[in-house]
Amino acid sequence: MTNITRGIDHIGVTVPDIEKATFFFKKAFGAKIAYDNEKAEDEPLAGSDVEKTLGVRKGTKVAHMRILSFENSASIELFKFVDTDQRQPSIASDYGVQHFAFYVDDIEVAANRFVEAGGELLDDPGELLGDVEDGTGHFVYGRAPWGMLIELISYTPNELDYPEESEAFCFTP
Repeated sequence: MTNITRGIDHIGVTVPDIEKATFFFKKAFGAKIAYDNEKAEDEPLAGSDVEKTLGVRKGTKVAHMRILSFENSASIELFKFVDTDQRQPSIASDYGVQHFAFYVDDIEVAANRFVEAGGELLDDPGELLGDVEDGTGHFVYGRAPWGMLIELISYTPNELDYPEESEAFCFTP
């Protein structure tokens, strides 16, 4: 079977304030604004077509949408919705997407930037669990200012411990 998938294009993230989220991603990860596909000053997107297309509750409006670019990675599409009930961000044991990870060259520097940008680390960076040779990989989970889980991860790709039956190797930026 021919694979028609090239990779992840972007990840959608709903935030309470796109400008504050943009500041966080710029300061913590060097994000750059690619474009706004719905500007804050525009009339919000609303109606049955929006509700059907995005699968949102009746009456929900899209107040702002922005694409952030990261040099060697998928983009992040930020959404700000209004006129709808919203739940708190998920935790790791909830169903569905519960975090994404940024590969970083230096876990300590990245963790410091994450905190300086307004994030909160759940713990100190520690060794990866079982996937690499001892001491060669590190990770830490943190919460963005609006509560979403983000992981910072760093390892040497050729030191990942793949079992013999692996069908593929993971992509590393």
